[in-house]
Amino acid sequence: MPESPNDIENSSTTEGLPVAPGMGAALDASSFPQQSAGIDKRVVLISLSCMALAVAAVFVAEALVRLIALISNISFYGKFSFALSSPAGNTLGLFVLLVPVIGGLIVGVMARFGSKAIRGHGIPEAMEQVLLNESKISPMLTFLKPVSAAIAIGTGGPFGAEGPIIATGGALGSFLGQIFSVTVAERKILLTAGAAAGMAAIFGTPVSAVLLSIELLLFEFRARSIIPVALAAATAAGLRMVFEGSDPVFAMTNLVQPSGTALSIYIAIGAIVGICSVGVTKSVYAIEDAFEKLPIHWMWWPALGALAVGVCGFFVPRTLGVGYSNISDLLSNKLTLEVVMILCVVKFVSWSISLGSGTSGGTMAPLFTIGGGLGTIFGAMALWLFPAAGVDLRIAALVGMAALFAGATRALLTSVVMAFETTLQPLGLLPLLGGCTSAYLVSSLLMKNTIMTEKIERRGVRVPSDYGADFLEQVLVRDCMQSPVTSLRADRTVGELRTWVESRAEGSAHQGFPVVDEQGHLRGVVTRRDFLNPALPSETILSDLLRRPPTCVYDDSTVREAADHMVNHDVGRLPVLSRLENNRLVGFITRSDVLSAHKQRLAERRRSKPTLRIKDILTSPSEKEHS
Repeated sequence: MPESPNDIENSSTTEGLPVAPGMGAALDASSFPQQSAGIDKRVVLISLSCMALAVAAVFVAEALVRLIALISNISFYGKFSFALSSPAGNTLGLFVLLVPVIGGLIVGVMARFGSKAIRGHGIPEAMEQVLLNESKISPMLTFLKPVSAAIAIGTGGPFGAEGPIIATGGALGSFLGQIFSVTVAERKILLTAGAAAGMAAIFGTPVSAVLLSIELLLFEFRARSIIPVALAAATAAGLRMVFEGSDPVFAMTNLVQPSGTALSIYIAIGAIVGICSVGVTKSVYAIEDAFEKLPIHWMWWPALGALAVGVCGFFVPRTLGVGYSNISDLLSNKLTLEVVMILCVVKFVSWSISLGSGTSGGTMAPLFTIGGGLGTIFGAMALWLFPAAGVDLRIAALVGMAALFAGATRALLTSVVMAFETTLQPLGLLPLLGGCTSAYLVSSLLMKNTIMTEKIERRGVRVPSDYGADFLEQVLVRDCMQSPVTSLRADRTVGELRTWVESRAEGSAHQGFPVVDEQGHLRGVVTRRDFLNPALPSETILSDLLRRPPTCVYDDSTVREAADHMVNHDVGRLPVLSRLENNRLVGFITRSDVLSAHKQRLAERRRSKPTLRIKDILTSPSEKEHS
């Protein structure tokens, strides 16, 4: 079949092909890719839901704190009281060994006959639900997690309340997302908003709660996600002030601006603590692996771990319970170096064994305590070696506290901002930034996974770590489409097209072709497979092969929108129209073209030769012109 303008149209020889008016409603909104969703009324609705969720999370957090206090008072002092008290002042003697064991037994029973998901420190489990289960958490966890955590901590467990309340807030958000009609993305936002509200309700740290959400739960940085989560965190922090006031959680006396030498030492302390964070993480999971090898049911493991808690608590009572007062004392330099060393070592032993046993509890407060102790110890060493450097042990403890958390979790910005928000000491921000960054760097070099991701990575779950912009969102269709494009007339027969393909004329090797009518209006798309099918009679008209209205994309759409449109409509190629030229057909884009758009991204990762030499810098413009 000879190639002619009447049969085969090429956009390089025509003014373009407008869409056929006869297709009418065929080219409705669904025929074109939806642009990336921005801020709309739906965001407002989700934000209001998150703020209401935050109110509930604050009351749950307050109830959890009071329940921990009640259980602690009953267990260690034999009195029914909701007043906050530390187990460290108990007079039980050797009987203190039994209290954590009883709590561990209860938690084990709740985990076996209630929900196994209450085991652990909460955040990894929430991450797993976000990544694998469309952010769906069992409603039972909303009740069992805080109760089990209150029992474990109230009976002396060396944990903070922040992990369980973060998990509980996330479960509340997930529950809300399961009883209302929402998308999977919106359910993730509700889960994350509940978790952020829980953290803000415990520590009064709304900004770091948002950062923690981004770094560990959202796995993205989008306005549609951040706005509801930020409003939830702000609501929770504001409401918390009604119950707790506006004082910082860990009060410190005012700091002074560190010198350059002292700042260098704080950065070095952060790097050393970063090495320690690797050891802490590996130790916790080594202990967990050891428990896995025990020839008894896992229900009994929390009781065995609690025995270590009781022994440590007998010799060092400060290791019992949440221990927020220990962090305040470290940051105020109220403890002797000997006490700090003992507290740091014994707290680590107690917490790592208990957490490794699979009981219910958090990691944030223990890491702060251990890190604060390490910072104090290394700061004292630096002060002894460099007495003129002006090292402040309070800043050293602050840096150590945040750096251990940064190294163990890789939540860098969360660590820096949280240490600031819990102390309200702006002069500590620079040492915190340097120390946490060096800890983050060292940890990343020495350890693949974190204390938050190791468990779920072992189950084959890939946890995102880099949140870069989607490269396909930055490339327009017109930059990678095929143009000019070969189109086929709708009134041609299959036999004529087969002859044309056999002639191997220009353009006949393509896999897909736009189909146009006599006026050049777009009617649809066919593939080589459609008209080369030997079962089709040769006299079949090409228009009879069109099974669906044309699915199109604009030349100023992003390649991401085109790729999503291909997936939504189950097609491998799209005609490209120009909205500025009355929907002219200007090109064609295929799945291969979408993949080829990544070439630029890969090229940017390759190391190139220097484009500027020292000789070029030293040579004056006149000399260059003369040469």
